[in-house]
Amino acid sequence: MTGADPRLRAYSGRPVEAVTLEAVRRGEVSADDLRISPETLEAQAVASERHGNPQLAANLRRAAELARISDEDVMRVYEALRPRRATAGELSALARWLEERGCPRNAALVRQARDVYVRRGLTR
Repeated sequence: MTGADPRLRAYSGRPVEAVTLEAVRRGEVSADDLRISPETLEAQAVASERHGNPQLAANLRRAAELARISDEDVMRVYEALRPRRATAGELSALARWLEERGCPRNAALVRQARDVYVRRGLTR
């Protein structure tokens, strides 16, 4: 990737410019080299705000939080947020769990979803 910002790094910490097809062919690229880092997502959020898109910035900041937890845990959050998959109590517990892991924006989103699901009869 020529011309990439040298400050941008993969989740592994490898500079984005070092993730090349040649590095893949040599077996030097790991799965974490292909994951986006929370810092890169935050940089994209800042750019989105600067260009007048606060909704996208908020989404990118939630993604930055989720980038710090395992894929299995992200899928657990996703599954719980599907209609009729969780009780209000389970969603509250999930929000607390997210907060404990440094994901306050996602915790707030889960609480908001819980309230809407309860109001619309979409909890289990």
